Formats: sequence, structure tokens, C-alpha cells
Amino acid sequence: MLKQNELFATPPVVPGLVVVERAISESEEAALERQIDRAPLAPFQFGQWEGKRLTTHYGSGYDFSRHRVAEAPPLPDWLLALRDTLAPQVGRDPAAFRAALLIRYDPGAGIGWHRDRPQYDEVLGLSLSAPCVLRLRRRTASGFERRNVDLAPRALYLLSGEVRSEWEHSIVPMEVTRRSVTFRSLR
Repeated sequence: MLKQNELFATPPVVPGLVVVERAISESEEAALERQIDRAPLAPFQFGQWEGKRLTTHYGSGYDFSRHRVAEAPPLPDWLLALRDTLAPQVGRDPAAFRAALLIRYDPGAGIGWHRDRPQYDEVLGLSLSAPCVLRLRRRTASGFERRNVDLAPRALYLLSGEVRSEWEHSIVPMEVTRRSVTFRSLR
């Protein structure tokens, strides 16, 4: 685990973005992959549209048809333990992250440009199973400013401040299965 002063030694690609490589071990990753695959995953619903990625929420979810935070089952013990391991690695209080989202991106699934709903504050993500590129963009007077962040399996990232409020993010569809766990704090 990195020490607090090592975390912020390199300036972030975008202010407010923190990335921690190898936030968990390979054996912990394998156990998380099994937990995600056993979870009650269902195709992502955005109004009438159904996405290719499979998701399930704990703590709270978001109802896109009603545009509000929705009830979800409480975080199970294994997610609480994971949250308690990850949040301190980016200098955050684990208890602040009360919502969790599990996602499995089967081959051909990705996630388009978006900014997490404004009801949520900071976003803490753990990328699993395959490397990917976290794409970032923000609108400028002349188009878009863009950045790419390589996320290796087991990489942890925090979106806060500028990157959370001013930038959108996405992950292109991949040819392999990728999983992620996302924790969010509520505003």
C-alpha cells in the first residue's frame, strides 16, 4: 500500500483524479470477480434503453425514469470490507461511501460519455479483470479537451473536485470481460 505522501507525488492527469495501481492483490481480485458474478446482475436500464453491461446496486441506486436516487439493498459485508480497504488508500473516510455499484462488462459492452448523477459526490472505482482506458473529456469553446488514463487490473481511482464536476468519463467496448466496483458518496 502506498503511503499518503506517495499518493500525490505525481500531478494528476486532471485535478481531482487519483489513481492507485495494485490497490488489491491478485487473489483478492479473483475473489471479487466471483462475488460480482454471483451477484444479481441485470442489464443496465436507462429509461426504455437497455445497456449491454450488467449491473446491480447496493446502498442506493439511481432511477433514470424518475430522475432520483432509489432504494437498494444494504452493502453486504464483503463490500463494506472492500470499501474499508480502498477508501484510506486515497485519503478518504470509508463511511462516506454509502452507495456501491457492481458492473460486469461482457465482450462488446462499454460505457458511454457521462458524469455521475449530481446526487452523488465523490466516485471511487476499482477496475478488475482486464486493462482498460478511462477516457476523460470536457467541453471547451473550441470543442473538447481530452485525456486518457490507463487502468491496469486492480487499479483504484478517485474522481473528486474538478474531474468529478467538469469532466465526463467513458470506457470503450472491449473484446474481453471486465468488471468494476464503484463506490459513491452522497451529497
